[in-house]
Amino acid sequence: MQLKKIIVFIFLSVASGLIAAYLAISLFSDSAPDRVELIEPSVQRSRADSGPASYADAVALATPSVVNIYTTKVTIEQGGQPFTDPLFRRFFGDRFSAKPKKRLQASLGSGVIIGNRGYILTNHHVIAEADEIRVVLANGQTLNAEVVGTDPDTDLAVLKTDTDNLLAITVGNSNSLRVGDVVLAIGNPFAVGQTVTMGIVSATGRDRLGINTFENFIQTDAAINPGNSGGALINAYGELVGINTAIFSKSGGSQGIGFAIPITLARGVMNQILKQGRVVRGWLGIAGQDITPELAESFNFRDHSGVLVSGILEGGPADQAGIEPGDIITQIGNHIPSSAHDILNIISAIPPGSSVKIKGLKGTGAYQTKVTVSERPRARKEN
Repeated sequence: MQLKKIIVFIFLSVASGLIAAYLAISLFSDSAPDRVELIEPSVQRSRADSGPASYADAVALATPSVVNIYTTKVTIEQGGQPFTDPLFRRFFGDRFSAKPKKRLQASLGSGVIIGNRGYILTNHHVIAEADEIRVVLANGQTLNAEVVGTDPDTDLAVLKTDTDNLLAITVGNSNSLRVGDVVLAIGNPFAVGQTVTMGIVSATGRDRLGINTFENFIQTDAAINPGNSGGALINAYGELVGINTAIFSKSGGSQGIGFAIPITLARGVMNQILKQGRVVRGWLGIAGQDITPELAESFNFRDHSGVLVSGILEGGPADQAGIEPGDIITQIGNHIPSSAHDILNIISAIPPGSSVKIKGLKGTGAYQTKVTVSERPRARKEN
């Protein structure tokens, strides 16, 4: 009898617990959080949809079109002190003066074969002031090259060899690049030989870096080192998307911040050089300054869109049209500039000799004028 009572007690206890749990769930279910729905891929990915395990095919396609560029420059070294001292020469003349010595300075860079006529695209700083330029192909063949033309404002140069049957690279579309796209840099860093490094597109449209006058860089973390300048930046298909140009570095080596000129920009510069020997850009002879909130307040200018004229070249196109320092330019033709960088690009794209309508503010009133655009002066030495 005692055993029966114990079994009944246990049964009733378990049953009571189950009933209590059911009631608790029923009572508090409305206040419980909803079930988290995970977002699953809409399409089951296969290994073929993932990134390739190797970029060897892309590299094999592009490397024959990337060259090493060796330049030499002759410099004259004068005799050392004290023979060149004016006081010494006053008493002894040139009898003890050492004869000037010629010295060869060598530098290294890279280049890319564009088209089937032996043209090579590289950086201006690679061949600037060079007396001799030699191009070494991927197969080891050495060729002499001459400068067709340069554009220091974008740091680009076009070379020509005496051989037409060079293997040209396939040119891609840099405008379609996205942040995160895989890119590879090809060049000859530190003269160790042709080298390929891989990274991604870190950013596009980088400007105001102070590297060139006209900037629209592709930023990449593909390692770019001294000697890579002028080399190819290719996509995963072996197509040229940029010309490697510069790095940001505190040590002189790659720190994962490299810059390349987009091929769409480089190709436009190259076409102008081949067509007319130089790049022609519009110019007004003004200096602009971005309008900060503080400047806008001081000028009582509510709309921050526009550029403050900070300087005018006397006798230049803008000066002749009556534009003055302190004016605010709000529109050039159909374009509304938002920065001094915008004005530079807008004006440079206008053909010299054309008239453009400029609107803005002068003092407290609006003004409108027409300016005849001149050709931008080439202030720096070009080859």
